[in-house]
Amino acid sequence: MSPKIWTEKGFKRRTMKLLMMFIVHAIFIPCFSFDVPGKDFPLTLDYYKSTCPTVFDVVKKEMECIVKEDPRNAAILIRLHFHDCFVQGCDGSVLLDETETFQGEKKASPNINSLKGYKIVDRIKNIIESECPGVVSCADLLTISARDATILVGGPYWDVPVGRKDSKAASYELATSNIPTPEEGLISIISKFHNQGLSVEDMVALSGAHTIGKAQCRNFRSRIYGDFHVTSALNPVSETYLASLREICPASSGEGGSNVTAMDNVTPNLFDNSIYHTLMRGEGLLNSDQEMYTSMFGLQTRRIVSKYAEDQVAFFEQFSKSMVKMGNILNSESFVDGEVRRSCRFVNT
Repeated sequence: MSPKIWTEKGFKRRTMKLLMMFIVHAIFIPCFSFDVPGKDFPLTLDYYKSTCPTVFDVVKKEMECIVKEDPRNAAILIRLHFHDCFVQGCDGSVLLDETETFQGEKKASPNINSLKGYKIVDRIKNIIESECPGVVSCADLLTISARDATILVGGPYWDVPVGRKDSKAASYELATSNIPTPEEGLISIISKFHNQGLSVEDMVALSGAHTIGKAQCRNFRSRIYGDFHVTSALNPVSETYLASLREICPASSGEGGSNVTAMDNVTPNLFDNSIYHTLMRGEGLLNSDQEMYTSMFGLQTRRIVSKYAEDQVAFFEQFSKSMVKMGNILNSESFVDGEVRRSCRFVNT
C-alpha cells in the first residue's frame, strides 16, 4: 500500500482536529458539582398525586395568563430556571432575596439588572399555597413553569419529574462562576456545561431557547462592533440588520446599556429552530451563540447547529431531553436539610 500523501489543506484539518481533542481532554477533568437523581433522592412524575393533585393544572392555567400578558415572560422563566439549576442544582436558590445577614445570587454579575421573573414565581406560588399550603417547592414550581412557558410559545412538551426541595442556602460565588456569559468563548462554555453533567449536544439544544426572548445592549455591544461583519460577510440584508442593531445599541459603553432587542429577529415570539438559521447566516446576536457555528473549535457544534436548522423535530426532541436532564441536576444537601418555602424569596423561620 502506498503511503498516504497529505495535502496542505488536509494537514491543517487534521492538525485542528487533534488540537481540539487535546483542548477538550485538557479542560474536562472537573469535579462534578451535581447529583443525578437516584434511589436516595428520587424525582417522580406523581410525587404530588396525593398531596397536591392539581398542581400541574394550576400552574398551566396561570402560565397561560402570564404568557398571554407578555410573550417575553416565557423566555424569562426558562432563563430563570437555567440560572437556578447551574448553581447548586435546581433548588430554588436563585429566588432567595438578599438580607442583612444573607447573601443571595440575585446580585451576582450574570443576574443583576438582567434576570427577571421573580414576581411571576411569587404569583404562582401564592395560588398554589392557597390550594396546597406547604406542599409544593419553589424549585418544582419553577421547573414546571419553564416547561409550560415553552409549550405556550410553540415549543415541545415533556414530562416534568418533581419532588425537589428548596435550599436554605445560596451561592453568590457559584452564580458568578458557573453561569455562561454572553461574551464567553466556546471551549469555556462547553466546560461549564460539562461540569453540570451536560453534553455538547445538550448545550447546543438548550442554547436554542434563545429563539425567544431579548438581550440587553451591554451583552451584545462588543459583538456588533466587533466580528459581526466578519461572520455575516455583510451581505445587503446583514448590513441592514447590523445598522438597526447599532441604532439600538450605541458604541459608547455609557449609553443604552439596558436597551433590548430580540435574539431571533425573524420569529422572536415563536419557539422554533429559527435561531440556528440565524447562526448559519453569521448573524447571531450573542457571541456565545455565534461561537457554536463559527468558532475554530466548533467542529461538533457546527454540525449540530446545521442539523437543528434542517430538522426542527430533532431540535424539539433533544431540547425536551436536555431540559429534563438539566432539571434533574439536584442539590443533595437540600434533600437532607431543605424545605418547602412558604415564600420563594425567604427561608422559612
